Amino acid sequence: MLQYSSAAVQCRNNVNSTLPHSALSLYTSSLSSAPSSASLSFISSSSQLSLQPLHSFNTRGHTHFKINTKAQGLKVKCSQSEPLKVMISGAPASGKGTQCEMIVQKFGLVHISTGDLLRAEVSAGTEIGNKAKEYMNAGHLVPDEIVTAMVKGRLSQKDVKEKGWLLDGYPRSFAQAQSLEEMNIRPDIYITLDVPDEILINRCVGRKLDPLTGKIYHVKYFPPETEEIKARLVTRSDDNEEKVKSRLQTYKQNAEAILSTYFDILHKIDGNRAKDVVFRDVDSLMSEVQKEKESWRGIPTRLNNIPHSRDIREYFYDDVLQATQRAINDGKTRLKVEINIPELNPEMVCVQGSMGEGALAGMPLQLAGTRKILEFMDWGDYGALGNFINIGSIGAKEVEEQDDIFILVAPQNAVGNCIIFDLQAMTDAAGDRPVILINPRLKDLPASSGIMQTMGRDKRLEYAASFENCYLFRLLYYAGTQYPIMGALRMSYPYRYELYKRVDELPGKEKYVLLSTFAKRPNSDEINYAFEGKDR
Repeated sequence: MLQYSSAAVQCRNNVNSTLPHSALSLYTSSLSSAPSSASLSFISSSSQLSLQPLHSFNTRGHTHFKINTKAQGLKVKCSQSEPLKVMISGAPASGKGTQCEMIVQKFGLVHISTGDLLRAEVSAGTEIGNKAKEYMNAGHLVPDEIVTAMVKGRLSQKDVKEKGWLLDGYPRSFAQAQSLEEMNIRPDIYITLDVPDEILINRCVGRKLDPLTGKIYHVKYFPPETEEIKARLVTRSDDNEEKVKSRLQTYKQNAEAILSTYFDILHKIDGNRAKDVVFRDVDSLMSEVQKEKESWRGIPTRLNNIPHSRDIREYFYDDVLQATQRAINDGKTRLKVEINIPELNPEMVCVQGSMGEGALAGMPLQLAGTRKILEFMDWGDYGALGNFINIGSIGAKEVEEQDDIFILVAPQNAVGNCIIFDLQAMTDAAGDRPVILINPRLKDLPASSGIMQTMGRDKRLEYAASFENCYLFRLLYYAGTQYPIMGALRMSYPYRYELYKRVDELPGKEKYVLLSTFAKRPNSDEINYAFEGKDR
């Protein structure tokens, strides 16, 4: 059985990549907080602040990070990114078929239509095709489980895995969408073509089918190329106004039902324009998604080699920064970063002593140095520390009017001390300005008397849960071990949780293979099922 590495605390003193990369090597133990809790506040300025050549951010007015993504000398060995995965939906006569042809031509995706799959399976006389044929011959709809099984089988084939896929007009119901989710089949983008009903009806009523080629023509918008083709065209039985209206109503009901599954990746495009104009928008959206997938370089390899290289540390700076930037730009103000790297896990490398006697006896030594290390870090020669960046403690009194962002370094409850009250006072004072927790550990601990703090516990836990993960990275091991690394769990806002398996290749080489994605943070059972190849 796999487990998360316990107490996976890495202190990232700033959530952005503006810290000098050499500074990260200072953190060979957990920099948690209790009485010595540390916070960073970023102060407004009239000009852009650039803490180092690699990245910069602007803290004037509404917080907005600006990233210079030109990495200098970054050579991290990473897994290859996956090809594009696209779903497209549109009412009858919305132009979906035409857009699919143009998408395949531009991006090289494998076009998958359930109608084509059904016909192919029936024609080939496969077991699943024969089952589908029984329903079709009886005049019944083919059950969801049969269609979904066909889709899953097609998506597992080599050409789809190499080129990516374009799933056309499926799923058509909430049940179908949920079935795909349970099998970890999810697109990178969900495109829907939006066309007014009266236009759709006009398009349908004028459509003509070439029975020889299966090609669709329109008497007004897309006439046949020759008189010979024109002579053999027929009107489909369902292309009359009454039946078209009925099909449109069914389509709308189905489309509405699945929106909740794909709302976070849904993009509506005005389909009531020339096909080239529509495709320009489709192309722009898909190119942006493709660019993001290509910029994601995969999980760095050689994470078993400790201490980690400068390049790997730089890689995680970039990854955390970009996720946090997206969340803040989306208006998120209560964020949380959780990241674990073996050399920064206190339970693996840090022996905790005591800070003193009496009330301090339960405070580990590692809690005392957070602020000092922040002060000793290289913040550059341009007066950033004290002018653009303040180092303080966690509490309402640290919040000043000119501050734009508050980054709280590893806030942690300790024996006899609950930091949540100070945290809440600080976030209340911050108002709608972003507050970012780095590796918080806010579970209740025993009071100095040894009795759990029970008064107000529900409210404290509710407050702790109000912070939304914008980034998570955890290495996975077999239960009870810390070596070797078996895989990793990663989440980068606004995307899903991604589960990777580490695979050994030739001597000295390895890669991380994506096993599954999750809408919510997976539990241990879900992780184990994915590693065992079981459906959820």
